Amino acid sequence: MSPRLHDRRLRVLVFASAFNSLTQRITLELAALGHDTAVALALDTGAELRAAVRRHDPELIVCPMLTSVVPQDVWSTRTCLIVHPGPPGDRGPSSLDWALGAGLRQWGVTVLQAVGEMDAGDIWAAEPFDIPELPGGISKSDVYRNELSDAASRAVERAVRRFAAGDFRPRPAPPGVARPYYRQEARRIDWTGDSTATASRALRIADSSPGVLDSIGGRRYFLFGGQPEEGPLLPGRHRPGAFLATRGGAVCRATADGAVWITSARPRRLPGGPPTAKAPAADALAGQLRGVPELPASHVPLPSGTPGTSGSRLTWSTVRYEEQGPVGLLRFSFPGGAMSTGDCRRLLAGYRYALDRPTRVLLLGASRDVFSHGIHLGAIEAAADPARESWANINAMDDLVEAVLNTRDRITVAALGGNAAAGGLMLALAADEVWVRDGAVLNPHYRLMGLYGSEYWTSTLPRRVGPDAAERLTGEALPLIATQALRLGLIDRVLGCAPQRFTEEAAALGQELAGSADWPRRLAAKRRAREHADAQRPLAWYRSEELAHMYRNFYAPDEPYHELRRAFLHKTPPPTTPERLRRVRPTVAA
Repeated sequence: MSPRLHDRRLRVLVFASAFNSLTQRITLELAALGHDTAVALALDTGAELRAAVRRHDPELIVCPMLTSVVPQDVWSTRTCLIVHPGPPGDRGPSSLDWALGAGLRQWGVTVLQAVGEMDAGDIWAAEPFDIPELPGGISKSDVYRNELSDAASRAVERAVRRFAAGDFRPRPAPPGVARPYYRQEARRIDWTGDSTATASRALRIADSSPGVLDSIGGRRYFLFGGQPEEGPLLPGRHRPGAFLATRGGAVCRATADGAVWITSARPRRLPGGPPTAKAPAADALAGQLRGVPELPASHVPLPSGTPGTSGSRLTWSTVRYEEQGPVGLLRFSFPGGAMSTGDCRRLLAGYRYALDRPTRVLLLGASRDVFSHGIHLGAIEAAADPARESWANINAMDDLVEAVLNTRDRITVAALGGNAAAGGLMLALAADEVWVRDGAVLNPHYRLMGLYGSEYWTSTLPRRVGPDAAERLTGEALPLIATQALRLGLIDRVLGCAPQRFTEEAAALGQELAGSADWPRRLAAKRRAREHADAQRPLAWYRSEELAHMYRNFYAPDEPYHELRRAFLHKTPPPTTPERLRRVRPTVAA
């Protein structure tokens, strides 16, 4: 959205089924535009919304992500704008699924007025967007967090501006047919006959919800992922449906003409059994993988002769390194941004490899979509001892962050093409500079998971924003959009580019930084600053202090972390809209 204030300040209530990344972005952008903004979550049949309406007395209600209906007594007395993830005339609950399933290259977002019939109200704004073609296809969650989110931001701003002006007349929605919910019957994969392209598309359409339901070894699982294996698998050498290998928590499964990688899985809940959570596929399917080889991780193309399956060479990896002259790009992409103990160690190995290369600037991330959300709660939940795995995971994250903080022979840049939170954002703050694509949502706090936090945040966060702002950010536990973070000094640059151009833009800026005549002075200043900071208080002190708190969070019986983790993974809604969301301030003062 544009940073300029709207002409008339409105009382706006954001009503949503979840405070997800799109809801956070729309809420913060409306507040940044000067509107008096509050949030209500759709937690019941309408009582929560009615209470918020009485409390906030909104002139306008905006619904960025809604899986339930707005009660008639509300939409008939207040203007309620629904953000529908489809172009004008599209109706139904699975719009993006159907678009991706049909292989469409363009889709859209419509902001329409709530009426009695679902998705049939007058149109206040509409915004088209292109669905990019990526190697192996693109996932639903990636499109949702990026191209769709950008389009929704523009459409909501236009609709709210039109409402504030008071002279706009919305146009009637064109005739349309509501498509049904995209059920598992449409997602089913026939592993004996479906091609890699078909299986990959089915998995990617179901990411990150609901997954593709499959039967394996007499148990039902929801499968996620879908990255095609690009190595030279020989047709006919592998039985379709067979598990070929694991790597980095993912499982490679044969199709009729190749193979795909399943990155995550969740056992279907048994009748009367406890709820289940999504975990790395190799963990969730462990009982089905006897005899399946585990391949070594790789951040560069694997050398010939690497052990594979039947002599095949499998190339997929979550960590990749490439060079563009004096700029190194250590690119990584973990499902949902969650980083397990193994993920952290693999990324650290890639980072050490990158440090052995003769570059002046090292970019971390530099990929579209999520940067990192910190430790892997699903892998922790799936572990035999969640407290022990939590401890291993946070120490692995700390090892990675420490390596970045101690890099003294080049300039490091964290390039965030998408959202970051908790320890994932603190990983970014360890770099010398932080560049963020406009539209990303940042959550610089741990409190909502019952954690004190580590990753040297008690050093890096106050250094960037000051101790008072650091205390406020972590205590209030509210998200930030990129422009807010820039004003605070939390980040150094906002890149106003399309998601698909982020890597190119970041790499170009890296080249500019590496070729700057100021580079030697900056590097010398960086070394002096690190030496001065270590003389005042060494990094080991921060780590020790933070981990003392985290140990208690993980092991003390009266700590809420384990309960909050399970509630998050099982998507247990809060009993009421949290107090911190009932009035969202326009900005965070520096």
